[in-house]
Amino acid sequence: QLQAFGGGLVQAGGSLRLSCAASRRTSSNNGMAWFRQAPGKAREFVASVDWTGRTTYYADAVKGRFTISRDRAKSSMSLQMNNLEPEDTAVYYCATARSAYGGRDESGYLYWGQGTLVTVSS
Repeated sequence: QLQAFGGGLVQAGGSLRLSCAASRRTSSNNGMAWFRQAPGKAREFVASVDWTGRTTYYADAVKGRFTISRDRAKSSMSLQMNNLEPEDTAVYYCATARSAYGGRDESGYLYWGQGTLVTVSS
């Protein structure tokens, strides 16, 4: 029901754009978010957007560099990542929230994509 794509290998300072395709049934009235899991670490919150697309939240580590957006008509979500750092290397997951707003906690999310790998070289 969720498919994330757009990952790849990029040099530090570069940019990537991740996309997530969702089914309309599971996403149109729900918040959505991106999480990531670096090697050997727990999965962590990256950014979220509410059901309207107007309210967004970011982890401090990515604030000012990443931009989350969604297109409700297309049931899709994107994450524009600029000025990437080696510390951004991780598998990135998109998720659909249980409610209209989601939040930062994994427990607030019901559907998860399979993940897409982002590798940032120094």
